[in-house]
Amino acid sequence: MSVDRWSTVRAEKTVLAVVHNTTAATRLFDILPLFAEDPRVETVFTCPGSSAFTRGTGAFLARAGITEVLPWKQALRRRSDFAIAASYGGDLHEIDAPLMVVPHGMGYNKYLETGGTNGVFGLSSPWLLHRGETVPSVIVLSHAEQRTRLAEACPQALGAAVVAGDPSFDRMLASLPLRETYRQAFGVRPGQRLVVVSSTWGASSLYGTDPDLVRRLATRLDLDGYRLVVALHPNIAGHHSPWQVRMWLADCARAGVLVLPSELLWGPALVAADLTIGDHGSVSFYSAALGTPLLLATAPTGAVDPKSPVGRLLEISPRFDAGADPEPQLNRLLARHEPDTFAAITDLTTSLPRRSAIALRETIYRWLDLPAPRTPAETRALPVPDVALPSAHAQLVLVELRGAEAKVTRFAAEGLREPALAPAGGQLVVDTREPSARLLDLADVLVHDRPADPERWIEATLRALPGCQVAAARIDDRTWLMGTAGRALLRLDEVTGPAAAFAAVLVHGHFPRRLTVVTGEERHTATVTVLSPGRQAGFRPRRSAR
Repeated sequence: MSVDRWSTVRAEKTVLAVVHNTTAATRLFDILPLFAEDPRVETVFTCPGSSAFTRGTGAFLARAGITEVLPWKQALRRRSDFAIAASYGGDLHEIDAPLMVVPHGMGYNKYLETGGTNGVFGLSSPWLLHRGETVPSVIVLSHAEQRTRLAEACPQALGAAVVAGDPSFDRMLASLPLRETYRQAFGVRPGQRLVVVSSTWGASSLYGTDPDLVRRLATRLDLDGYRLVVALHPNIAGHHSPWQVRMWLADCARAGVLVLPSELLWGPALVAADLTIGDHGSVSFYSAALGTPLLLATAPTGAVDPKSPVGRLLEISPRFDAGADPEPQLNRLLARHEPDTFAAITDLTTSLPRRSAIALRETIYRWLDLPAPRTPAETRALPVPDVALPSAHAQLVLVELRGAEAKVTRFAAEGLREPALAPAGGQLVVDTREPSARLLDLADVLVHDRPADPERWIEATLRALPGCQVAAARIDDRTWLMGTAGRALLRLDEVTGPAAAFAAVLVHGHFPRRLTVVTGEERHTATVTVLSPGRQAGFRPRRSAR
């Protein structure tokens, strides 16, 4: 029992949470609520400092409200009744308390060295033994197949093994009824497909082998047909810094790609996804286990145990051809996919589906020597994302006129860096938030979100940019004022869709009283009032200038 004269609550037991890095912390947060709400138990945190990806861990914990992290040496001197970690490394053998270690991914699959010189991380003797003695008192396995591999790799540790399921996967299963909730939170519109691009860390990962893949996807997939979400392993930012990763992905954000801002949002993204493009990381495997179509952009078999579930999945999963048009590949997979395609492998995710919380709490309270709380152990749904939804600052808009209706197809204009990626024809629609002076100068349409004086802004903008055909200014949520190079001034009321689409139609001098625009599978309408007719000269494309 911890004795502290300043304590308000005198807990009977103390649990030491050993946090190696941000990745391990996210897994611990799936487990700590099983006992952390019990006033008989107090949890203290420490970081052994042994991980190569420790940077950022303190800030992550602080955002969770954990403002005091004990220095490692001080934590070792402080008496604890139980300890829990979600990784190996450091002097765990010095902890003077029973230690439980849980996996921080989908079981144990990876080698830390190519070819597995030291065996599978978490299942072999370099991680489990110190001077021939097993370090953890409890080795949590998510599936019984891991017990078989543990017996082969480190039989001395088999007595500490407990099959207790996968709490992270259970949370995803519990969240399935909220799928549409997550999809709307991620900005997925009717008819849109949500594609999650997932990368683990390291040179052989998706992001390590092809860091430009996301941007190429963003420029080649119809904005109204697809929503792209990127989930990067925390170790990437942990090594390179969040600022650096944000800079590397800034062009993707400007193209409308949602780069997940929190390490805790990949689970909701997987539940919401229509398709995942990934690699040998746990997130890709979890996606397949949920029955979601999976394409592998890279599959480095030497990085994982070939007998592990991830190793087996890499052998048979379809590959994504990064050099080919992505849309036909996605459509083919979606058309032929069966949710149980990989069931024989993905069933190895957990031996206790939806029951991990029960097994883990029983184990923890047994080691704490406390009666478990009377309330049932609960698996909690994942949080509903609260994210700022990006939009493409610059768009290439293709217009097909059909009387008072127009079919509009939009692409992120980042493809203008590589002309081969840009669709032929169309107008360049640029938002005033776009920092590229080149794109601003080339804009056929310029869009401003609520200037102080819309009419004056329109006049000044068309005068300052002689090649600009339409300047569009938002008045309120459903009203826009748009001016043309031919000096027509129009007000669009009851606008139900993207202003870029309507403005691109007006470029053609097409001003019907009731304008309908089709984007993807959605139909949008607006009432058009001509305030000043001007001269309708029509659109003169400047593709050669680009």
